[in-house]
Amino acid sequence: MLRRPKPTDSETDLLREQQKFLSSGAPSAANVIRRPDKRRGEAGVSGGTEGERGQLRENRACERDVVTIDDLPDQLPSLTPAPPKKSRFKASRVTFEDEDAEERLDRHDTHISAVLSRIVERDTSSTPVSIPVFTNLAFPKVFHRSENGPQASVSTSEGKKSIFARQIAAQRLKEEKTAQPSGPTEKTPLSENRMETDHCDVTGDRLPLASGPRLVSGQGLGGPDSSGEIMKIHMENQARLQAMSQSDILEEQNKLSSQLDPRLVEFIRSRKIQSVSSSTCSSKPSEKTGDKDTPGSRTTVTLSRNSEEMDMDGVEREEEERKEVTSSIAEDNLPVKPQKDWVHMDKLEPEKLEWMRDLPPPRRKGTKEAMQARFDFTGRLIQPSEDLPTHLGLHHHGEEPERAGYSLQELFLLSRSQLIQQRSLALSTLANILSKARAGEYQPVLKGSVTSTLLDAGLIFLLRFAMDDSVEGVMSSAVHTLKALLVCPEDEECLDCTFSWFHGLASFPLLPFAQDEEDEEDEGLEESLKETVKEKEERKSDHDVAQQDVVKGILKMKLLPRLRYILEVMRPSPRVVLDILNILTRIARHSSSSATQVLDCPRLMETVMSEFLPTSWTPSASSLPQSVYGLPQAGAMKLLRVLASSGRHACARLLNSLKVRERLSCLLSAELSELLLEPTEALRLSTEAYRMWAVAAGYGQACNLYIDLYPALVTSLQTVPRVLDPSDHLLPLQLQRVLALLSLLTQVTHTAGNHQELQADMVSSQAEERPPPPSVSWGHVTGLYPSLLGHLKGLLKNLDHPVQKDSSLTLIPAYLIYLDAYYHHLSRQNCFKPVETLQDLEQLTSDVLLPLFSHRVVQDLMRNLRSCSVVCAVKSGHHGSETISSLHKGLSKKFSGVLLSEPVIGYLCCCSGATPTHSHTRAWLLRHEHHLLYLLLQLAHRLVPNDKEVAKHASLYHQVALLLLSWLLPGSEYMAHELLSTIIFSKDFISEGHSGGPEALELGELRLHEQTHHSSSSSSLQTIGALLREACVQLPSIRGCYLTHLAHLQSSVLLTRDAFLGRSPWIKSHLLPELAGPTLPSDWPFLPLVSLYERTGVSGGGVLAVEELPQGALQLVTHCLQWLLLLEVWREEALKVISPVAKFARLSCVFLCSSDMFLERPVQKLMWGLFRLLTRKSRLDSLDLNVPPPGLASFLDLYVALLTQYEAVSFGDWLFGCWVLLPLQRRYSATMRLAVFGEHVGMLRSLGVSLEKLSVPIERFTSPPEDSLPLLRLYFRSLVMGTLKRCWCPILYVVAVCHVNAFIFSQDAAAQEVEAARHNMLRKIYYLTDEELKNHVLLFRLPQQHSELGFDMYQQLPPIRAKRLQSVLNLQNGIDDKGD
Repeated sequence: MLRRPKPTDSETDLLREQQKFLSSGAPSAANVIRRPDKRRGEAGVSGGTEGERGQLRENRACERDVVTIDDLPDQLPSLTPAPPKKSRFKASRVTFEDEDAEERLDRHDTHISAVLSRIVERDTSSTPVSIPVFTNLAFPKVFHRSENGPQASVSTSEGKKSIFARQIAAQRLKEEKTAQPSGPTEKTPLSENRMETDHCDVTGDRLPLASGPRLVSGQGLGGPDSSGEIMKIHMENQARLQAMSQSDILEEQNKLSSQLDPRLVEFIRSRKIQSVSSSTCSSKPSEKTGDKDTPGSRTTVTLSRNSEEMDMDGVEREEEERKEVTSSIAEDNLPVKPQKDWVHMDKLEPEKLEWMRDLPPPRRKGTKEAMQARFDFTGRLIQPSEDLPTHLGLHHHGEEPERAGYSLQELFLLSRSQLIQQRSLALSTLANILSKARAGEYQPVLKGSVTSTLLDAGLIFLLRFAMDDSVEGVMSSAVHTLKALLVCPEDEECLDCTFSWFHGLASFPLLPFAQDEEDEEDEGLEESLKETVKEKEERKSDHDVAQQDVVKGILKMKLLPRLRYILEVMRPSPRVVLDILNILTRIARHSSSSATQVLDCPRLMETVMSEFLPTSWTPSASSLPQSVYGLPQAGAMKLLRVLASSGRHACARLLNSLKVRERLSCLLSAELSELLLEPTEALRLSTEAYRMWAVAAGYGQACNLYIDLYPALVTSLQTVPRVLDPSDHLLPLQLQRVLALLSLLTQVTHTAGNHQELQADMVSSQAEERPPPPSVSWGHVTGLYPSLLGHLKGLLKNLDHPVQKDSSLTLIPAYLIYLDAYYHHLSRQNCFKPVETLQDLEQLTSDVLLPLFSHRVVQDLMRNLRSCSVVCAVKSGHHGSETISSLHKGLSKKFSGVLLSEPVIGYLCCCSGATPTHSHTRAWLLRHEHHLLYLLLQLAHRLVPNDKEVAKHASLYHQVALLLLSWLLPGSEYMAHELLSTIIFSKDFISEGHSGGPEALELGELRLHEQTHHSSSSSSLQTIGALLREACVQLPSIRGCYLTHLAHLQSSVLLTRDAFLGRSPWIKSHLLPELAGPTLPSDWPFLPLVSLYERTGVSGGGVLAVEELPQGALQLVTHCLQWLLLLEVWREEALKVISPVAKFARLSCVFLCSSDMFLERPVQKLMWGLFRLLTRKSRLDSLDLNVPPPGLASFLDLYVALLTQYEAVSFGDWLFGCWVLLPLQRRYSATMRLAVFGEHVGMLRSLGVSLEKLSVPIERFTSPPEDSLPLLRLYFRSLVMGTLKRCWCPILYVVAVCHVNAFIFSQDAAAQEVEAARHNMLRKIYYLTDEELKNHVLLFRLPQQHSELGFDMYQQLPPIRAKRLQSVLNLQNGIDDKGD
């Protein structure tokens, strides 16, 4: 046998192998044949005799090399799994095996030269020319389908067929006529793939006699008479079946069914059923057409010299016949009877006609799986079992056709339809769905968020594409859907209502919650090389930006230029214009950068100003104009107001560049009736104009308008009592207009109050940059006070009238806010007269404020505080009382009734136990409620030192102040600073410190000590009282410590101070900071410890990064621990928001920040006290160290750092030892115990904490028994090797002995490895030379914390344990004997 060549063979080896091959005479795997090149003019093989052609082929074989491979098929294999199609024309040709393929190709595919060289023009001189016959018709007669003819008959009977199909049909008919006179055997020849019988006759209980086998194909028999053999076998099977009885047949059938694969049996039965139904149903057509039309007579055998070729056309014809039979069966059940003269109805399509049937009634599927939600065109969710009529247009040819309605996926598909009406309908339906989803109608019945689902599916891109549609209807629907997605009318209404509240001009930006995404590409780079946020945004795709922020996504998609084009060029209907204005307003509320993009969009704001805020206009003839172009719109003025709120620079651009100042003067100088608008629109426009002016006045801008329009303002104030007619249907709009006017006057008063200070700064020419003094001074606003005070007194009287009560309650807070601003700035003016002012305040208090607070209507509102806990009108009233009490100290006691009232006390008690969550939906109201709580606490701050009754509730006020400090939102930094400076660290509000609190605590702990008999810990138990007493003395120093560590908020405090105190010229923006969480972290009492740890730091090896602590670090840590101890004892509720594991982690910074800080005596005392409080029984159960603390990836990392620090600098300190032992309790993860006995086993020599010193029961370390085999082996190893001794580490010695004893004597079934470890440990312990350790492990009984050893021992082994020990020893002896 010849071997294959190898890569290592040389040329000599290859030649030697070639010689062996040639001498063996074996056939080669490839033959070289020389073929002619027709391009070179070589002779072909088309002419000559057979001998000449053969000789020529031999010559060519010598001239040209052709490689042929055996067993290579002539045709390429099919790439699809379908059976190969064979041509009937190819099968009719006769081919020979020895015929050359090239010769056959040359014969049929001649060169193009053969065509081009024989171009001969045909002689047409003798060809007759026929002229068309002239008729009276304008066009030739049309050939109708109903006319009879040879082609029409074929078309009518067989449907529309091509010329090629007719040729195939004619050939089939010819073959059937040829095969008709043949004998019975030749009458029904079978192809290899035929599996059905031609007919069946079922009579009685006998089996049908089939004309041929259904399953046996005969493939592989070969030979000329293979079909005869098949029929012979078939007839023998039929005869054998006829000879068997019915019982024998059933018995054999059952036997075969049990032996064969069930799937194979099912396949055979299905083939039989198909064959029987096909043959039975084809019997009727066969009777009409005769024998020549029987299916059996239609099969043919292709003549070929290759016996393995077969004709697959028989199977195709049978499939067509089966379809025809099915059509004839379904024709009787069709919903519509097709007529012959109907166009394109000659071929039945039952699948399509099934859609014309009546739908079955919908029914709910019997499954617990969620079903697809379907909606009607109004956005209403349709129940699965709801049966709606079809004329509503909610049924379609989609999934679940019996169910009415459209799913979200189907609406998305419909929105991209080619029909305009369908696109508009889909977008309008999506708008209705979004509106109802925002209202929360789907929340009880649908899983997940509909809005989130639509956004994830790409709704933003769909709407952006639809807005580019040239059809105005589709564009309008897209704009309306975008408005439904972005704009919440209820939120806008709430923001408009709160505009006149205390600091109602300010609002949060409507940004999504910030997600901290660390870019891996920036890791390890310098700050100068890192990408900015703007660069990262530009690098992101539209899809990524839209997923994080919808507004940023649509801005990146160039939405603003498209909206400008729609407004400027397309000039849509009024609804579309209002929707676009609302969309622009929502974009402006997003952030200051978004508002700047709206202002910077070319010609956008110019179009809005010229078309929707013109300086002159023609009144509309109808109440509902067809176009709003050329008419002033309140929505456009609101857009300007929101843009102005984004910053003082944007407001200045609006006033000067876009001529908003002229628009305000035009709109506000005229009466409402002179605006030539509908009363409703005139009121809305005037209200928005006042609000826009108020926003500008809040920056100290547009104050010159106040001087110009002063007569108009006075006129408007004089008409206030007249417009408050309860019967007027426009009363709500009138009230909003009056509130906007009062907000304007309040902001102008703030601006005028700062005129004197700015004027003095300008004269002094200080180097610091100061804003210029406003054009309005204090003298310009003093004349408004008497008029507004008279209005307030009148509203107070109207509270007794039920009809005017609601209107009065709406307006009173705005008047009180104005009075607060007036008296706040009055004391800073040169014209201030203290005596007269105090008299005015006394008069105001007795005539207005006290009657107002004591009025039953206001008392009813105060009672609703506890139940509703939402903003109400009385909140602003407290601000007036707080301001008045700050000016007139003697009036403070007169307002004590507000704090001592039952509704307020109940409300504060409710707040002291609340834990509000921060979200965009609640931030608006929480901010105003924080104002209420702050004003109440400021009033309490003035009353507690002077009023004994109020001082009784000082602890409650202090508790609320602590909670409020951790609740305050961004923009409230000034209030947080004031709380820290006044109430949080005030001795007056910590009443326990001067009312026997420390002494009572010491007495209680002494009694506890006597009951538990902890003699050795009595010294530490009695130190908490003294520590608290010292902490109360150091409260001023503690306050200074915390204010120092909050110095990073100084810039925010100054900014919010300007807004809180009404310093209008210094205000940068009315847009509050981003709502990313509270102003201070919830664990702010631990802030000094955390900051000190971050300043010093611990490197990866446990070594301090900074060896020397900053100056005053000991005092800082001492003050922080004193404050924490005070809160843990007397204000436990204030720290409940901090989890125990977070407290443990923060206090661990004391050990990690320095090598000797924890050894200082003040720190030792305070840490011992905090440790005892943290390990109380009630607290110990809630201390879960398996949960990672906030700010850390896992607690294990912190614990490993503590172990490293303990080994380095602890010097066996018992406090540090207790801190390290606490996480080793049995209920915590075994990973921390593995870290101690594995990597840090050396610390066991210095961990000498005694059992008496540990305040945690020893049972928490020993129960339940340890189940970690690696840890048990480490326990055993440390005991045997002597690294763990009772004199070094008594607590862990008891723990290790307990767990090893429980393991070696355990009777529980375990794996072979565990059982082998038990035997091994028990045997080694028995043979220990250390008798003391041996007795401790073997005779251990129970842990006992107060005993000398720390556990009890048996006098001798119990019988069960002794028996187990003996069995283990005997087993080992038997193994040793076998080994010997």
